[in-house]
Amino acid sequence: MTPPERDLELVGITKRFGEFTAVDEVSLVMPSGSFFALLGPSGCGKTTMLRMIAGLETPTAGRVLIGGRDVTTTKAHERPVNTVFQSYALFPHLDVAENVAFGLRRRRERDVDARVAAALELVELGAMAGRKPTRLSGGQQQRVALARAVVNNPAVLLLDEPLGALDLKLRRQMQVELKRIQNEVGLTFVHVTHDQEEAMTMADTVAVMNAGRIEQLGPPQELYDLPRTAFVANFLGRSNLVPGTVVDGGDVLGIDAGGVRMQLPASRAAVSEGEVLVGIRPEKVRLLTDDAAPEPGATVLGPGTVEDVSFCGVSTEYIVRVPGVGPLVVFAQNLAADVPVARGDEVRLTWSPRHAFALPGESTTPAADVADEAPRPAVVAR
Repeated sequence: MTPPERDLELVGITKRFGEFTAVDEVSLVMPSGSFFALLGPSGCGKTTMLRMIAGLETPTAGRVLIGGRDVTTTKAHERPVNTVFQSYALFPHLDVAENVAFGLRRRRERDVDARVAAALELVELGAMAGRKPTRLSGGQQQRVALARAVVNNPAVLLLDEPLGALDLKLRRQMQVELKRIQNEVGLTFVHVTHDQEEAMTMADTVAVMNAGRIEQLGPPQELYDLPRTAFVANFLGRSNLVPGTVVDGGDVLGIDAGGVRMQLPASRAAVSEGEVLVGIRPEKVRLLTDDAAPEPGATVLGPGTVEDVSFCGVSTEYIVRVPGVGPLVVFAQNLAADVPVARGDEVRLTWSPRHAFALPGESTTPAADVADEAPRPAVVAR
């Protein structure tokens, strides 16, 4: 079967720098017309992978294919790929239109003015075609860099931390704009970022990378709702991870965690026997005060003591220490009818088993400040 015209495929891609392996035998397919994000911390290999796709690095092993054509040894300027970097690299002596037209004019292509005008309209900068880059805001300069890449109609558009130099408000605006532009032009976008919000907001598919390998791959909601490793649960948002042991199997797992009986669907467990980490997102946890009754079938922990309260605008973050388990984080939406909970209050924590997930008990987790009574961290910071 002939691959779709603009699919991007990596086959066993490996990159070593001396003794250090930056990318370790990664294979994946990025479908034509998709918005694909490579997400991970600094040093995980995502930028090295992007550079191998662009032709700026040569793989130690493996192949890069675009539309079924092997481009592994093809020079960067001969690949149907364009890259938008965090630094916009605009020519200060050229106006906006000539910056966008630069590559087209070098290749002596036709209809340059019409194509440039269309690209500037796409990024909503048609009225600024005659301005110099120094007279533009950071967000506008980023749009010019994007138009300069899109105007070449590449098979793949690579975005290397493109919003990193923008302030928070502009970043969020550009997230919406990038997704709109990708939908309109239908190009394959490959976005490298360490920002979880960027990846979840824009991408159709996210590959979470760690130590040169892909930890988990899938739609953003799936990765967030059902992580398969502690690293993914940690990196894509925040998670409470409670050590436990599976004591009952079947469609619904029974888990003993610090003397508390927990249950969750077996379909939400990466492992179904032995030592596990029971995970629950902070926004899925409810605080119970006084004699308030939990929902039927809910998991209940506590009582515990509220150690910290942080107002975060739309929600309040609580840190509750439960004896034998450790500190857990709760995000509670700020509703006028809610009774405020203060530091030092005694509360219970509850959640529905359908929101919990189970990970391998030997999963590696970052260090966290925990009490002496906690055998392993119950709270894993992002």
